[in-house]
Amino acid sequence: MLPLPEDSASLVGEEARDTAVRRLQEAYAEGLISHEELDERLDQVLTAEAQGELVSALASLPAEPTHTTSTIAAAGGRIKRRGAWRVPRILKVESAYGRVRLDLSRAVIEHPVVDIELQLGTGAARITVPRDAVVDVEGLHTGWKDLRYEPPRRPRPGGPTIRISGAMGFGRLKIRHARR
Repeated sequence: MLPLPEDSASLVGEEARDTAVRRLQEAYAEGLISHEELDERLDQVLTAEAQGELVSALASLPAEPTHTTSTIAAAGGRIKRRGAWRVPRILKVESAYGRVRLDLSRAVIEHPVVDIELQLGTGAARITVPRDAVVDVEGLHTGWKDLRYEPPRRPRPGGPTIRISGAMGFGRLKIRHARR
């Protein structure tokens, strides 16, 4: 085993780097930084070796609210959210087996970007997004079954960006845009 450097506590971990990248992307999406500034700061974050370099890349950004992450978890059974429910900035959904139904069509979405992190074993999942939402599924890994999503033919501008990431084992994920 290699000895750790004396200042190993200040080394940048992947989770800290990922969090910094996400914060910069959110700041750009909210119009807090320009495209050029985003590029410069991302380069600084991606090449950072010490925590201090991450701190300086995020220095002028507003503090990240602590209440914007929620987790819905169930070992089995159903997870269901619909109607006028408040969608947090980051929603983690964890289920070993069972169905997941998230309907965001009438939900209160206060953030321009919403991350939905799925950790699903077996069972199907269905997510209904607002008509004007932009859906990003690049961070999602599916196992046995597949993902069913067709972007709208004529997207409407101005809606939230819904980023879906995580992993699914043996279930199918179906994403659709609300009809109204």
